[in-house]
Amino acid sequence: MKKMWWWALAGALVMLAALVVEGPNPRRSLSTLRRLDDYPLYTMRYFGNYNFSAYLEKGEPAFQKAQAGAGGEYACTCFAALGDPGGRLVGRNFDWYDHPMMLLFTDPPDGYASAAMVDLSYVGFKRGEEPAEEQLEALLRAAPYLSFDGMNEHGLAVGMMAVPHAEAQLETGFVTLDSLAVIRLVLDRARTVEEALSLMGQYNVDFGGGPPIHYLIADAGGHSVVVEYLNNEMVALRNEGSWQVATNFLLEPVAPAARRENCPRYRAADEVLQAAGGALTTDEAMRLLERVSGDGTLWSVVYDMSRGAVYLSVGRNYERVYRFAME
Repeated sequence: MKKMWWWALAGALVMLAALVVEGPNPRRSLSTLRRLDDYPLYTMRYFGNYNFSAYLEKGEPAFQKAQAGAGGEYACTCFAALGDPGGRLVGRNFDWYDHPMMLLFTDPPDGYASAAMVDLSYVGFKRGEEPAEEQLEALLRAAPYLSFDGMNEHGLAVGMMAVPHAEAQLETGFVTLDSLAVIRLVLDRARTVEEALSLMGQYNVDFGGGPPIHYLIADAGGHSVVVEYLNNEMVALRNEGSWQVATNFLLEPVAPAARRENCPRYRAADEVLQAAGGALTTDEAMRLLERVSGDGTLWSVVYDMSRGAVYLSVGRNYERVYRFAME
């Protein structure tokens, strides 16, 4: 099976090398595609330009509109642990269908380098099947636009979580971005939370290709924010202490003192972070993600914004945590 996989990849490389593709370097990018385990978890380094600047000029239909319907009960958890200036972290559980996944490294000529997690089902990958040529082509076209969480070279990290509803701003004359492309916007163009908010405020957002979501964004300077869209406006809820938590309910309508009652995962994470003064080690952050994980947890990731490192566990296998360094 492994030999067949490499023959298929070699054939795809030959075919893609002959394509006239503006921007990406298909051969070089696919040569870095690695399957780390049989879950499967892949990694890839994307070389070349994925033309995000052109996308920002006009917006386009969402890549994610090709996905299957929404899943059952959402159970994502995201938190910022900002109490240790030398080890500020974002932890995040992504709960969804049982899909292949990839940690994607990008370094575009017109943006910042970043590492981001991608659900590979959006480009046709399936568990138990090796990717065919058409999946590899789709991977090169769409993967940078399908980031579900990530961190850039300046230590800015972002994650998204589904919520019951969102009413996106629809300003006349604003370009409309796909809800996942907003994450790419933040990773490629923002160094701080304030820069991220400024950028997001310049675009409309389309939630039509998937569930409505809200975002948690944090930076290495100790700032974080949860961004929600209500009543056709962007709402920014900044951290009031040295940590912040978001799960699958809208924070804005709920008084801070009552938020723990809305979700047991929120309560558990908030209690741990409060007791620690917002300061966790990467091991403690991963243990907290394990505590609030569930049957649908696809990956758990800790972004060390201070040190530029990524810690990743897949399929709730917390005995095996991969570590990656941002270059």
